Amino acid sequence: MPRHASAPRFVGEGKIVFADREYPDPGPGQLLLSVEANAICGTDREQYYAGSECVPGHEAAGTVIATGEGTHTVAGARGAVFLMDYCGSCRSCRAGHTNQCFAKRNDMGFTADGGYGPFELVHESNFFPVPDDLSAPEATLLLDVMGTGGHALGRIARIREDVESLFCAGAGPIGLGILAMAKTRFGSDFPVYISDVSPWRLRLAGSLGGIPVDVREPDALAELPDIDAAVDSTGKTAVRESIIGLLGKRGVLACVGHGEGLSLTVSPDLIATERTVMGSEYFRYSEMEDNLALLLANREYFGRIITHQMPRGEIGEAFELFLAGETGKVVVVGDPA
Repeated sequence: MPRHASAPRFVGEGKIVFADREYPDPGPGQLLLSVEANAICGTDREQYYAGSECVPGHEAAGTVIATGEGTHTVAGARGAVFLMDYCGSCRSCRAGHTNQCFAKRNDMGFTADGGYGPFELVHESNFFPVPDDLSAPEATLLLDVMGTGGHALGRIARIREDVESLFCAGAGPIGLGILAMAKTRFGSDFPVYISDVSPWRLRLAGSLGGIPVDVREPDALAELPDIDAAVDSTGKTAVRESIIGLLGKRGVLACVGHGEGLSLTVSPDLIATERTVMGSEYFRYSEMEDNLALLLANREYFGRIITHQMPRGEIGEAFELFLAGETGKVVVVGDPA
């Protein structure tokens, strides 16, 4: 029987109200989750201000409470939800590039109800099981924080094998994830320069081992050495162009922040220096297994990226807090069904 529950409705102009929502039983290949945590992402800003027909939230974790025909997951299993409801059979999916699916069924939280509500209906293929002793807020770290950051670093490593320094533009949750993934993958002594305009976030980045760069200071970037690789999480043209000036020969820039463009003068910026500029979109489902092992081995460290947890009933206050710019990851939590 379909379930009815009160779920947050994003009506636009920064207003969130609660309204009745119907959640159907899972169909073939589907699971119904009781959502216990969903982390706020900067991408949610557009739905917060413009409104959304579906329930937003694309960094969800919870417990399976009902299963559909043909599934193998048991009720009571706990896990995180991969954003992209990939088809599993197209050319990209067959090659393992599930983040580049040609026939996605949905983007969870954008075209289908996501994790800010009490329930979420997902396909079993984009549900990733986690151990019972890993909390739901911790499980959300496997998504945008570890997944997106780790995927960008992996793409950089395939272009250049001798990276000895990294610059990260933006010390929001994605930037902090890039920093933490670099430190756990390449070693605590690996230098990661990380920039922002928020002193609060720069202090948090410093506590995680980053080298803070306060770009409000005019000469902050000019004082940096040549950088081997960089990741832009801001999506700003001016930031990306400043990064090009930081890269040494064979330098690599991975853009993970959606938004504005980038202008290049090909001969000096790319050909003579053999630099690479590329995009990096989310991550592959298959990457979650290694990231889970990394999380379990470094729980306290990654857990410090989550600075606030707030109940679902206070989701409006949670967004106000997050958008004020003095937080790490803010996680909206709900009681298990």
